[in-house]
Amino acid sequence: MGFVLSLDAATATLETAGGKGAALSELARAGLPVPGGFHVTTAAYQEFVTSTGVADRIRAELTAASGPDGDPDAGAGARIRALFEEGPLPPALEQAISKAYAELGDGARTVAVRSSATAEDLPDLSFAGQQDTYLNITGESTLLAAVRRCWASLWNDRALAYRARAGIAHEDVSLAVVVQELVAADAAGVMFTVDPLGGRADRLVVNAAWGLGEAVVSGLVTPDTLVVDRSTCAVVEERIAAKEVMTVPTADGTAERPVPADLREAPVLTTAEAGELARLGLAIEELYGEPRDVEWAREAGSFRILQARPITTVAAPRPEVWNDSTGTDSLWTSANLGEAVPDVMTPATWSFVKAFMGDVMVGASLEGRPMYGNIGGRFYMNLSVTATLAAAFGQGRKFALANELVFGRLPDGMGIPLLPASKLRVWRDTIGEAFAVMSRIRANGKQLPAFLAEAPARCEELRARVAAAATAGDLSALWESEVAPYFRRCCHMLQAATRRDGDSLVKVRGTLESLVGEQDADLMTTGLGDDGQLASMGPLLGLERLARGETDRETYTRAYGHRGPHEFEVSLPRPAEDAQWIDRQLAALGTVEEDAATRLARQTTARAAAWDRLATEHPRRLAGLRAAVDGWAASARLREAARTEVARVFWLLRTFVLRAGEVSGAGEELFFLSREEILAVLGGDRTPLAAVPARRAAYEGYRALPTYPTLIRGEFDPQTWAADPNRRADLFDAQDTTPATDTVAGSPASGGVVEGIARVVATVEEGEAIRSGEILVTTVTNIGWTPLFTRISAIVTDVGANLSHASIVARELGIPAVVGCGNATTRIRTGDRIRVDGGLGTVDILGPAAATPEPA
Repeated sequence: MGFVLSLDAATATLETAGGKGAALSELARAGLPVPGGFHVTTAAYQEFVTSTGVADRIRAELTAASGPDGDPDAGAGARIRALFEEGPLPPALEQAISKAYAELGDGARTVAVRSSATAEDLPDLSFAGQQDTYLNITGESTLLAAVRRCWASLWNDRALAYRARAGIAHEDVSLAVVVQELVAADAAGVMFTVDPLGGRADRLVVNAAWGLGEAVVSGLVTPDTLVVDRSTCAVVEERIAAKEVMTVPTADGTAERPVPADLREAPVLTTAEAGELARLGLAIEELYGEPRDVEWAREAGSFRILQARPITTVAAPRPEVWNDSTGTDSLWTSANLGEAVPDVMTPATWSFVKAFMGDVMVGASLEGRPMYGNIGGRFYMNLSVTATLAAAFGQGRKFALANELVFGRLPDGMGIPLLPASKLRVWRDTIGEAFAVMSRIRANGKQLPAFLAEAPARCEELRARVAAAATAGDLSALWESEVAPYFRRCCHMLQAATRRDGDSLVKVRGTLESLVGEQDADLMTTGLGDDGQLASMGPLLGLERLARGETDRETYTRAYGHRGPHEFEVSLPRPAEDAQWIDRQLAALGTVEEDAATRLARQTTARAAAWDRLATEHPRRLAGLRAAVDGWAASARLREAARTEVARVFWLLRTFVLRAGEVSGAGEELFFLSREEILAVLGGDRTPLAAVPARRAAYEGYRALPTYPTLIRGEFDPQTWAADPNRRADLFDAQDTTPATDTVAGSPASGGVVEGIARVVATVEEGEAIRSGEILVTTVTNIGWTPLFTRISAIVTDVGANLSHASIVARELGIPAVVGCGNATTRIRTGDRIRVDGGLGTVDILGPAAATPEPA
């Protein structure tokens, strides 16, 4: 290693040029506006202290002056620094420095001489201000003296104390010196590429003062502060300070002088200049892949970068707020939606969910209020919007019946506040869209069977191509040309399937209940899962066929590997991504006393008996009702089949985000961006990534809270609710703080009475601990829970309605179920003995069971 290196030398590393020098070298090689110069390397320092005997004398001083704690006394530093003033420089060393100085040229002979230690500008230790800098140095002899003083500053009292606190051995540190052309700055300052105090990762902070930057760095002056939006580089806040002092060059170096009166309260930078600086800062951050503290100077209208070190004291990011309930008096529900998407959503998932809902919902926004929303990261439907639409089109009664089936019964006395919109205005805002959507539904309905037949292979082929995309450009092109259109087609096909005979269940169910009662109506609307025709039953029935050797693992995985408890959250893996997934399910299946096939056969017998009773009591109604139920059942199977393809396409979306993270180098940070932002990153724009820390903080904060109430009316703050020891788990009403009762009751979902031991679980993974015959108590279930159902004797959920997953599967298998209780998981404990009456919708806590050991 030589004594001198050019400023942009690739060999100017931490070991050879110190932290400051290595950073400046990297900036220069990247083409950033760094003043020209050279490095006096650590080899030069070592040559001086070794050849002159100074190294031995330093060791002796450190040994002789060590105090009780092992650190040198206060006088040791001064004695060591004096050693650097003694004796001449080795000739080869002096010649190398003089030659490099001469090569700067006559126009660049005034330089800044900066210390650069090997323990400096590190990610966790900055050592800022511990060694010395000398400005306005002119002439060879003055330069050589300044280099000596920089070397000596390695042993000043500040540096000795700093190394002692940091636990760095003094003998392990060496020093390089950076010599650069002096910038005749009329203004200078520092820039933080993220807000170091406000915790705003989407903002950048620029400090600016008149003259050289030393007054800012040393704290002699209060600088102007400009806060810049990172995505637009526009100034969003500006605080102009009264700047009393400035650092200026003098014949002897630098000095502090008063700022001229007309400049003291004048802004140092224009907003355009702040934006220009911000873009330089973002380029520097991009170079290092982390936030940076940047020293800058302005000379004759041009900016120069003097230093860029890691930011070691950034405040924790301020979490974003995700809350669509603010500013409205609406009634929100997570029933049905919370079943499909039970998790706190990452921003990527929410952007895909919004795209899906925007494609399938008519009147997705009314009077400025969305039909669906994000409350603390969870998915809610705004019943006030849907009820207002129904009322405007004279469908209030039908809406009430359908709402109960889909979203569950509202508590006694609770109504749905309507929006202040006239019928005429609602018609005007939605009727054109409604006609267009109905036309599309009719066209897509005809194509639905062919789509369902082709969809699995088509999605698998697209996933493979996405995973194989070689570059960001290839992946972006594939998204635009095929992935996004296919995603939208899947959304439209599910829309067609869900609108097919959409109100037939309301009519059929109401008629059956009036003729034969609720229990027989439940029986007569089962049978959807026979022969594996209902997708919700598919994972369980397929697993039993696999256990019997009637199918193979590959076939089972292809059919059900995309279906799971978190199938719409793109940041979480699908079951098929877990190599042990099938083995665990088969092992659990071996503990079941009665399989699904046996239960379905028993239900078939009970269903036939219910139809016989109808035939006896209402013979003339039999044929019509049988045809209506069969038609509804066929439509229900189509809806479930379309839903499974939407779940499959969300696996495709997950694959897309993962591959985008790989080809862009952003990794899993992309789960915290919207689809539009992900595409921007693929296009080379890294600015959206600045929002990741604040969004990650929001995501983790919301995930740490209990599951919110199913029903929310008015403005709801998740953190405030969670902190309330008297909070209600079933309902939040900003206008009514009536405490909840201890009674556990909900919607009767599947008839029958069972007494047994409760097992309260929060996730399907916890559910694997369920023992045969126990009663499952949980917040909500979805298709990922289906394989557990043959192990339980009954089910109780906080969230759900007559058409929820728990209700449908429980009825198919003849398991008593009470859903939509709201408070079951807070009132019932694992081990309690309870009675579940699925016909009445009640759950009685009979008392705690005797202590039983947990399963191994």
